[in-house]
Amino acid sequence: MSTRKEYYGTGRRKTSVAKVWVISGTGKIEVNGLDVNAYFPMQTLVMDLKQPLTVLGADKKYDIKVTVLGGGYTGQAGAIRLGIARALLAAGEDRATLKTAGLLTRNSRSKERKKYGLKKARKASQFSKR
Repeated sequence: MSTRKEYYGTGRRKTSVAKVWVISGTGKIEVNGLDVNAYFPMQTLVMDLKQPLTVLGADKKYDIKVTVLGGGYTGQAGAIRLGIARALLAAGEDRATLKTAGLLTRNSRSKERKKYGLKKARKASQFSKR
């Protein structure tokens, strides 16, 4: 009977929500059933979501399983990054290291809603005096 410890963290960014499970393992990351490199089209996004692990030096210490919904690739990568950081906190990793790297702060920027009478959130038609 093996007792695998699973730690959970939720991350959000723009309209994306990521549910992240961190399990002790070899460093494998799975996003929606696919390998992280197969899921994300750009390597920069993969580097961005691995940032909490690289800051702590725990790249090969944990396996990560992610379910992410909504938004685009950038928002999803940001949501996964926050979820990993929160799950690592639950696993007992150093909070100060993650905090100074700015990985525990939720990026609250999201798209502003469109207002009536305007073309977009703030774009209006050109003003005509006469």
